[in-house]
Amino acid sequence: MALGFQMLVLSGFVGDNSSEKDWLQVGLIAAVALITIILALMLWRLALRQPTRAKKGWRSPEAIRSVENVPPGYEYDVFLSFRGPDTHSNFTDCLYHSLRNNGIHVFLDNEALRVGKEIDGELLKALDKSRIYIPIFSKNYAASSWCLREVAHMVECTAKSDGKKEILPIFFDVDPDDVKLKTKLYKEAVPKHKKKFGSDALKQWEDALVKVAHLKGWELEGKGHGELIELVVGEVLCKLNARNVDVPEYWVEDHRQIEDILEKLEVDSDDVRFLGIHGIGGIGKTVLAKVVFNKISSHFEGVCFLNDVRESSRHGLINVQKKLLASFVGLVIDDLIKDIGDGMKWIKTVCHTKKVLIVLDDLDKQEQLKKLAGKSDWFGLGNRIIFTTRNLEVLMTQVEPSGEEVLNQPKGILAYEAHAMEYGRALQLFCKHAFRRDSP
Repeated sequence: MALGFQMLVLSGFVGDNSSEKDWLQVGLIAAVALITIILALMLWRLALRQPTRAKKGWRSPEAIRSVENVPPGYEYDVFLSFRGPDTHSNFTDCLYHSLRNNGIHVFLDNEALRVGKEIDGELLKALDKSRIYIPIFSKNYAASSWCLREVAHMVECTAKSDGKKEILPIFFDVDPDDVKLKTKLYKEAVPKHKKKFGSDALKQWEDALVKVAHLKGWELEGKGHGELIELVVGEVLCKLNARNVDVPEYWVEDHRQIEDILEKLEVDSDDVRFLGIHGIGGIGKTVLAKVVFNKISSHFEGVCFLNDVRESSRHGLINVQKKLLASFVGLVIDDLIKDIGDGMKWIKTVCHTKKVLIVLDDLDKQEQLKKLAGKSDWFGLGNRIIFTTRNLEVLMTQVEPSGEEVLNQPKGILAYEAHAMEYGRALQLFCKHAFRRDSP
């Protein structure tokens, strides 16, 4: 192939009477040959990597979903800590299954099987590899040395996580003051472990209890079990969905375009903004949206990135609506959405009370934006809706409410046209894909 390419190029220099048309033909053939060689190299490298992937083996759909949902470095989304006799057969069991039904990977410890054991092996790994800890404080929680050791280890893991882990306590049938050791309930229960574990351990456990009791959590008082479980599941989903979406492995960030988009979004302002990233297919709109999403997602209570809406909507926009809502409240209202109108009503209800970031990737019709994000009065203060599209008509969608103008509210959809990369970045991106390095 390379020899043929050289002969083609050399043939362009034979004779002095070659026409301009002949030169253009030779140049075109040479370019095609060069592209063919490059593609062959890329396929060769891909083939070399394929056997390694094959060794990973088959996984069930549920296992695949769990692994994809859990961030790198974690094996579990949630670790549930509870006193078995108090809550296991009722509240904790219902919470566990509700979390699982919403695609959340949960570690549920069985205290009864671990009496007298140290925190090591599977449990230590589960604690270390979990992202969110949920201790369920009940009347007899402090009577279990095992539960106390779990709480102390949660505090230790969280302190070393650089903000990547957190504890969300549930005060089941106790008051936060009980856990803060301000009442007799826990204050008298903890010292009973002194003979077996010593003063140092007790001090560590007491400090951990007080620290966790000061964290924002939930109290059962005044709520039913179902209502509390919905609140917990919704909050966990919001926490988990705040993590970054994947960007291509071989990506070169275009800082200028990212900064231009961030300037238009102005995430610190309290208005509602719609931003459409438009451009030809393959220009990099989706990757730009993902990079921006990762940079600003921490500013919002709830976030949702819907990939390939154009393709997903072929199976019905109602399913896309349900997927959008599941990002904020789980599947608790899934059965309540019977048609597109129901979906629009619930999106407005949910998003009006939260500060949310929504990204709708690859819209090709105005209807999709109207049914998924409606108008600016669907959303609360500071919300941002970003979408990507090739169709300029989508940018013309009416998103202002029909009533009076809102002060300081941008009119219409803010537009950003994605541009081709500068030559230097484009060359770097090509080399990353073709040669797995930054330069030829």
